[in-house]
Amino acid sequence: MGVVRAVTDDSFEADVLRSPKPVIVEYWAEWCGPCRQLGPVLEAIAAEHAEAIDVVKINADENPQTTVRYGVMLVPTVNVFAGGEVVRQLVGARSKSAMLREVADFL
Repeated sequence: MGVVRAVTDDSFEADVLRSPKPVIVEYWAEWCGPCRQLGPVLEAIAAEHAEAIDVVKINADENPQTTVRYGVMLVPTVNVFAGGEVVRQLVGARSKSAMLREVADFL
């Protein structure tokens, strides 16, 4: 998978909520076409900005607790967490340039 790590309901608190850096979390599903489009975008952002931000993905079908907890109704949904709180939510796939504009405050 590269530099984007997978997280689960069990690891979410340690990997995301307690992270000292902002974290981009992609909620995705195996069957989701737009999720496959967004994957390489997030991989590139993770590789280019690893010092400033972590990027993780969580399978929404396999991790319903976290998905429900954050009100995720559609995939792909991207939440940006800072200090353990959601500070931005984006629904749907975006180009790399559009995604970078959305998360620029955290890079």
